[in-house]
Amino acid sequence: MQYAITPPEHPSVAIAGSTKRFPVRRIFCVGQNYADHAREMGADPDRKPPFFFCKPADAVHESGTPWPYPSRTADLHHEIELVVALAQGGREIAKESASDCIFGYAVGIDWTRRDLQAAAKKDGRPWDAAKGFDHAAMLGPIHPHAATGHIATGRIWLAVDDVVKQNGDVSQLIWSVPEVIAELSTLFELRAGDLIYTGTPAGVGAVRRGQHVTGGIDGLGEISAAIV
Repeated sequence: MQYAITPPEHPSVAIAGSTKRFPVRRIFCVGQNYADHAREMGADPDRKPPFFFCKPADAVHESGTPWPYPSRTADLHHEIELVVALAQGGREIAKESASDCIFGYAVGIDWTRRDLQAAAKKDGRPWDAAKGFDHAAMLGPIHPHAATGHIATGRIWLAVDDVVKQNGDVSQLIWSVPEVIAELSTLFELRAGDLIYTGTPAGVGAVRRGQHVTGGIDGLGEISAAIV
């Protein structure tokens, strides 16, 4: 096939223990999937169907490289999350078979321009500028579930300049990973290469240029970035 312009490089991320890369197709995110975070954002943490938003695939920023502070914000927030990478997908996936779609898991940060998000909420506008900006989806290496098992419990944490700000457990998810996959597949046809950011525990907060962020999930190692 011939293109009118040079096609952009396809986004991909590292796979732990392998020289192969994981190609990223889409990035889906779950909003307010930990009760304590829902409360700190002024919401009621009940079991209503989860809501979703998206980030562009090329928003992926791999851990260990300097992370550029974005423009047009004075209130940039960290949100540490368990990320699920899919090896296959489909529509109307049953909860009981949802785990069969999973390639592996990773530690990620859903970076958020909180001031732009608040303005968008107030005016009833989309969150794209608040959630989908360049480098907004930080990610560590993907760990194949064949090596880790399926992640349903384990400490999830984030520190800024070695001070712990977020500290929870994956078991505290309101909607489990299989439930999230099943629900999401009623809205979109999921496919291999999709990433799902599954939500963040309480303690989200602002970071500044010059600070250093680290985070981790039991069994998946740690991620880190200097804010520049």
